[in-house]
Amino acid sequence: MYMKYNPNPQGKSVGDCVVRSISKVLDYDWERTYIELAVQGFMMCDMPSANTVWGAYLKSKGFIRYVIPVDCPECYTVADFVKDNPYGKYVLATGSHVVTVIDGNYYDSWDSGEEIPVYYWKKEV
Repeated sequence: MYMKYNPNPQGKSVGDCVVRSISKVLDYDWERTYIELAVQGFMMCDMPSANTVWGAYLKSKGFIRYVIPVDCPECYTVADFVKDNPYGKYVLATGSHVVTVIDGNYYDSWDSGEEIPVYYWKKEV
């Protein structure tokens, strides 16, 4: 189920999906998440929103990356992923967007349920 979530202090909803998504999955505020991603990006000499940067950051927080099988790459959506994964904490990447899934709900500033995920990060217990 879609749950509206936008922790951006100014209510902006463009260009910060990585920060918004990770703030939700880690239960951090937007500012802390942004700063920690910026530091990670600085250490890697890349932008905080680069896949390698936020991926390294999630890995340091106990997440493991998985690829979604390409059986039907155009028909498997974020909403489908949520139905197939009713428990756990995930960060899904679509190639141009990032969204968080927690225990059967997906959290975003807009309903991204029809987006097509390519890979995901799962919080290991």
